[in-house]
Amino acid sequence: MAALPTGKPTLYGSLTRRGLSTEGVPDIAASEGFVVGEVTKKSILISCPHENVSTKFLAPYTTFCRIHQKSITCLDISSGGGLGVSTSTDGTMKIWQAANGEIRRLLEGHVYDVNCCRFFPSGLVVLSGGMDAQLKIWSAEDASCVVTFKGHKGGILDTAIVDRGRNVLSCSRDGTARLWDCGKSACLGVIADCGSPVNGIAVGTADNSLNLGTPEKAPSEREVGTEGKILLLAREDKKLQGVGLQSRQPVFLFIGSDAFNCCTFLSSTYILAGTQDGNIYQLDVRNTNAPIQVIHRSGAPVLSLLPYRDGFIASQGDGTCFIVQQDLDYVLDLTEADCDPVYKVASWEKQIYTCCRDGIVRRYQLSDL
Repeated sequence: MAALPTGKPTLYGSLTRRGLSTEGVPDIAASEGFVVGEVTKKSILISCPHENVSTKFLAPYTTFCRIHQKSITCLDISSGGGLGVSTSTDGTMKIWQAANGEIRRLLEGHVYDVNCCRFFPSGLVVLSGGMDAQLKIWSAEDASCVVTFKGHKGGILDTAIVDRGRNVLSCSRDGTARLWDCGKSACLGVIADCGSPVNGIAVGTADNSLNLGTPEKAPSEREVGTEGKILLLAREDKKLQGVGLQSRQPVFLFIGSDAFNCCTFLSSTYILAGTQDGNIYQLDVRNTNAPIQVIHRSGAPVLSLLPYRDGFIASQGDGTCFIVQQDLDYVLDLTEADCDPVYKVASWEKQIYTCCRDGIVRRYQLSDL
């Protein structure tokens, strides 16, 4: 991995544009200690041979400025890549065409801000959670709200979908994570009660060697696809917790450097979690005593983590958004957010979408590489 290891000082340098080639590609020079590699209309590769690190800076392929009026707090792209959904501090949630940002539907029904939104695997239905402590399911086709779940006592901060979506999960400021049955619009149980806000959750299939515990009572027949799954909880009290989804039993508890904001699965054994003070922990669920590695690009809060190919995409509160991949000998930096927090990242094939405090959705084309 080409990220700078923790504890090393940040490297600073400057770039100067000397002119343009006939094809419109900039001629770039770097300050001492840095080398300019390949330059295209959308990307610049910079390396520092002395430290053996390289970064490729990628500009957005296109930007959508008219979807929302204010800060965009969450977004997702449908499984077919055709639609986007996003939530904003302007109080709205909208569905739009991923190709051009054209608004298709306005999803109205939450009271106060909507914190999170995601498509079901079908791409035809949206799950959202709001500060009104309500979880809602919407039709992407006609914008109708088909189900409302009530039970949380505080704002919903994140959601997850189990398999194809007969069951869904939510976590809240009230310190709980809950499992819901979409067909009967009922709560199937409190999976965890942490006594501290749960900022983010992720569900994944656990490695076979992991003991997930056994349920104290037989699961409801309305529970579908919970067996063999582990739920990750990114907690405000600096703890990252793993819980057996069907058993409701604790599997591990890892204490980090600060509040955990987000978490994700890289595989059935490897997980990632990001903290408020800028650390990204990579852990092996079979042994969480010590992290495999800690990646630290800046002290800004890690706001979102997304598995991508054989690596991941991370976004932070200082506008940095970067991709680390096993087979790349450089880190890929997605530019242009400047110093505005990048709240969420979504991907579809070679396209990456980000949403930001500046109210802009940016689309990056990795085939530009």
